[in-house]
Amino acid sequence: MKTNEQRINNIVGQLEGAKKMLKDKERDCFALLVQLKAIKSATSSLMSAVITEELDYCLLGGKLEDKEKITKFFDEVIKK
Repeated sequence: MKTNEQRINNIVGQLEGAKKMLKDKERDCFALLVQLKAIKSATSSLMSAVITEELDYCLLGGKLEDKEKITKFFDEVIKK
């Protein structure tokens, strides 16, 4: 399982790849779109992991009774 730091490093690498593609005059537009979609997916995955791992501490202060409700809300927000 990847750590959040590994996820961030992957996203940074994907962004650098997209940046290089944009500079290329003969770029493959479809490859660029695939790369951008991968960045979006990786960012969403990171957000979901952070919410899952940090929810207790950041939002609930240890009150677990609201965890499921809040987790569902954030999952919906992330998917939009």
